[in-house]
Amino acid sequence: MASRHLSRSIVLQSLYEWDFYKQKPILKNIVERNIKDFGPGLEDLDFIWRLVKGIEEHLPQLNKIIEKAAPEWPINQIAMIDRNVLRIGLFELLYADKEEVPPKVAINEAIELAKTFSGPTSGKFVNGVLGTVYKELEQKN
Repeated sequence: MASRHLSRSIVLQSLYEWDFYKQKPILKNIVERNIKDFGPGLEDLDFIWRLVKGIEEHLPQLNKIIEKAAPEWPINQIAMIDRNVLRIGLFELLYADKEEVPPKVAINEAIELAKTFSGPTSGKFVNGVLGTVYKELEQKN
């Protein structure tokens, strides 16, 4: 597994646990444990921390964008895995360095995470939501 993909998987697992416990535990502690358990030898830990800190900082905005792009799905009714895959994908799509993570890579990585960790239709759902946001971004530019 490529290191960036593994890094995103660790971020997803950490966000899932944090979300599961109603954001009560300290996200930093969850991430540190998951890096130790699932990512020994990972070289680019900065990538993980940029994702985690950025998602945590922009969480209200990311949730509003998800609700706008998927109006028939209130944020709390979206499967927890899918909700966190969308947060990762949206953060990379909207806030990450486009040279480091091009928009189509951010979308494809999110789809792959959904296919790996969630249900059979999750990849299509994630693709639909992120595709909608991407099209809006393209129209603004």
